[in-house]
Amino acid sequence: MTPFKLTDDLLAEIRELIANKNNGELQTMMKEFHYADIAEIADELEVDEATYLIKLLDSEKTSDILAEMHEDIREAVLKNLTAKEIAGELSELDTDDAADIINELPKEIIQEVISEIEDREHAKDIVDLLRYEEDSAGGLMAKELVKVYENWTVTSCVKEMRAQAENVTRVHSIYVVDDEGKLKGRLSLKDLLTAPTKSHIKDIYIPKVDSVNVNEKGEEVARIMSKYDLEAIPVVDEIGRLVGRITIDDIVDVIREEADKDYQMAAGISQGVEVSDSIWVLTRARLPWLILGLFGGLGAAAIMGTFEDMISKHAVLFFFTPLIAAMAGNVGVQSSAIVVQGLANDDLKGSMRNHLLKEMLLALLNGFILAILLLLFTWIWKDAFTTALAISLSLIVVIVVAGLIGTFIPLFLHKRNIDPAIATGPFITTSNDIFGILIYFWIAKLILGI
Repeated sequence: MTPFKLTDDLLAEIRELIANKNNGELQTMMKEFHYADIAEIADELEVDEATYLIKLLDSEKTSDILAEMHEDIREAVLKNLTAKEIAGELSELDTDDAADIINELPKEIIQEVISEIEDREHAKDIVDLLRYEEDSAGGLMAKELVKVYENWTVTSCVKEMRAQAENVTRVHSIYVVDDEGKLKGRLSLKDLLTAPTKSHIKDIYIPKVDSVNVNEKGEEVARIMSKYDLEAIPVVDEIGRLVGRITIDDIVDVIREEADKDYQMAAGISQGVEVSDSIWVLTRARLPWLILGLFGGLGAAAIMGTFEDMISKHAVLFFFTPLIAAMAGNVGVQSSAIVVQGLANDDLKGSMRNHLLKEMLLALLNGFILAILLLLFTWIWKDAFTTALAISLSLIVVIVVAGLIGTFIPLFLHKRNIDPAIATGPFITTSNDIFGILIYFWIAKLILGI
């Protein structure tokens, strides 16, 4: 299968078919594409064109297309559909995807859409999912799964499984519950096929099964599934009853969204934004950190102002100020990025003191090597050994302090349940700029005896 690539020529051809209402040729063309590819096409069309395409194709395919479309485009398309048309699309989706789409609808039409869903059990499951937080296990799970009761015989189990599997896109696991619906374990298909037909499930199921609570955070679910290489994980309520399952495709979305959020936060963007957002939304996301950077710069300038006499006598110190600030910022960001990555992957073990000690030794080694290079360069350039020594020693101390700050702050924030990703961007850079310049001029003043 050749990977799909949306070209300008293909997009122009599709737009022309839509404009001419050449439905037959358009439907034939769309049959050749995967629903994810059609979603990519729809994202590039005008809203009216995307709506036309959605209304043209069968709900069995367009429901998956809607689930894959960009949220903003999907929201605009849904506004052009009636409550009955939306209900028809949701009827073809798994409950988790349907609940996600319903959450995007205006509140005044949600009830109307739900009332239009013909399968009342499907509608009930969707409504049940809406009561959970979007980023919780309950908000991520789907109701579709295969479960069997421990007191069933193998014969009755196979019969019931056939009926349940009709509503499940992919059967990852078979879950075993007791008469109260509490999760007891999982059933191996091999054990089921090789067991005597009159055997009871309670005699052949595997009692060990990983599960998560409905209120567990999505990030924690992702960590568990990644750690144990799970394709799906069952979700239980507060008393242990099986209420749904989360599949790997939902967790991939969580991981991507979390990575996007952390990347933006590291870049100094305080809320989730996209390139298609309005200038006002983008400004609100960026401005807080830019203001922080502005005040940080003013603070650094004020510090330099207090050493004005020293700078006037040793102008060379001024030339190295950007270098010191840049090195402080770089080292701090490197340190914090490694710590945040370790926290995100749950790889960071040991006490804070041990991490700080290790970072201090690492910073000393790096600082010493860089300081030697800087000392030689400055000495040769300015033929002033004492000045070169002052700048080089300052660099070592600045690198050590920046490394400690970059390590300490994310660990400190994590212990107080604050997202440590905030410590990988302008926050660290700005604070290290200020401390770096203060340390730089203070040590220079001490060594030069001014």
